[in-house]
Amino acid sequence: MRILVVEDDRKVASFIHDGLAQEGYAVDVLHDGDHAGEQALACDYDAVVLDLMLPGRSGFQVLRDIRARKATLPILILTAKDSLEERVAGLDSGGDDYMVKPFALAELSARLRAVLRRGTARESTLRVAGLEMDTVRRTVRRDGKAVDLKPKEYALLEFLVRHSDRPVTKSLIIEHVWNIHFDSVSNVVEVHINALRNKIDRGFERPLIHTIRGVGYILTDTPP
Repeated sequence: MRILVVEDDRKVASFIHDGLAQEGYAVDVLHDGDHAGEQALACDYDAVVLDLMLPGRSGFQVLRDIRARKATLPILILTAKDSLEERVAGLDSGGDDYMVKPFALAELSARLRAVLRRGTARESTLRVAGLEMDTVRRTVRRDGKAVDLKPKEYALLEFLVRHSDRPVTKSLIIEHVWNIHFDSVSNVVEVHINALRNKIDRGFERPLIHTIRGVGYILTDTPP
């Protein structure tokens, strides 16, 4: 999952970035509103965390910019504006949720998961063959057996499961599972794919994770 955070307070932005990154999200951060709308439109983000009080273009202007082109992109407003009128204005302007500072990271993460589910009409349980992912509890089972994954392993597996109908390239994986500045020549994708194979496929008769030579990877119970 790739998230754009637009927050002018650098300490708050760093706090959000580090917290979400620890949960396996790929996170990009902007500190003003001048280019936030362009960035959100140019890149394939799964959600936006948006402050309203920004230098340059205001959060409301950024919100309108995004909604004009990406009507269904989940947007979580995070701001110090706490009056009822401001909450209503934020939601009426296109925000999917409205959260007031100060905030707890655990609640921010839970609200983000909620808008991701609502914004894309996704089911909370994902299944491919005997593999089952609960995206609310962030748990994984194969054929009823619990699988313990690290945050990035979970994020990579979720990306593969959500795209199980087609192969995905290494560059696409890096874009969504790691952040926009990640070094594309690194072997981190291969390392994490191997780790997933050891946890998801080892000991089972039919492997689910397959390499498509010259293309990338696909998760399926039908070998390509």
